[in-house]
Amino acid sequence: MILSASRRTDIPAHYADWFLNRLRAGYVLARNPMNHAQVREIALSPEKIDCVVFWTKDPVPLLDYLSDIDAMGYTYYFQFTLTPYSKTLEHHLRDKSEIAETFIRLGKHIGRNRLVWRYDPIILNHDISIDYHIKHFMAYCEKLHPYTDEIVISFVDCYPKLRTNLIRAVTEEEILALGSRLSQIAGQFGLPVNACCESLDLLSTCGIGQASCIDKTRIEALCGHSIAAAGDKNQRADCRCVQSVDIGAYNTCQNGCVYCYANYSESSVAANCRRHDPQGEFLISYNPI
Repeated sequence: MILSASRRTDIPAHYADWFLNRLRAGYVLARNPMNHAQVREIALSPEKIDCVVFWTKDPVPLLDYLSDIDAMGYTYYFQFTLTPYSKTLEHHLRDKSEIAETFIRLGKHIGRNRLVWRYDPIILNHDISIDYHIKHFMAYCEKLHPYTDEIVISFVDCYPKLRTNLIRAVTEEEILALGSRLSQIAGQFGLPVNACCESLDLLSTCGIGQASCIDKTRIEALCGHSIAAAGDKNQRADCRCVQSVDIGAYNTCQNGCVYCYANYSESSVAANCRRHDPQGEFLISYNPI
């Protein structure tokens, strides 16, 4: 089984203590996000878990626990998002120069084959231009390339619940223009660029492949054996991930990103966080909002 921790919330940044407590307990309870009355008990022993995939924008709270996770015998890798946006778009994240140093610290500890750099979502607006992305992407590549072996990009989706003029749709012309430049820059540093859930053919136009964020090939290489994992039909149509079990909950991420698909509002996040018990079997002890 592949454990996803988590597409729905940033467990490394905000729930590291809880996650370690669940590993030590050997199980976790998770609710079906579409039916909160449906509860699943998930065994968390290293014998049951082929790999843990961490999704995060700032894993510093988890770093001191990695030696414990290693000692328990778990295999894992990180999907680490690092973009050049300010607190206007990402209200509660630390300064990005500090997070970049955390990326480097993590890469030195676990190795570049266990650290995927996500430059996503790509946003364009009146303050953030194609040239802005090119400038910052180049600087990040120079700094981060020794510590990762893949870059995953995506372009922002304008979900109906987004209530901000800071986000607009990115045109196909802009996708192709920026994609080509990002691919060229990454190529200078020997890094492949793959796109997450992108329907456009970016391989022939930009040299950008299709990402498999929960990646069967990577997981088999890390854990040293083949795994029985089919494509994940619960994801979007263009997703190439294999099946995993996610233990997160919606409306619990405290990063404060205005483009987030996993949170309805900051008030719902605050209410759910008050229900969090680091010793609890669930991420949120009662039915989440």
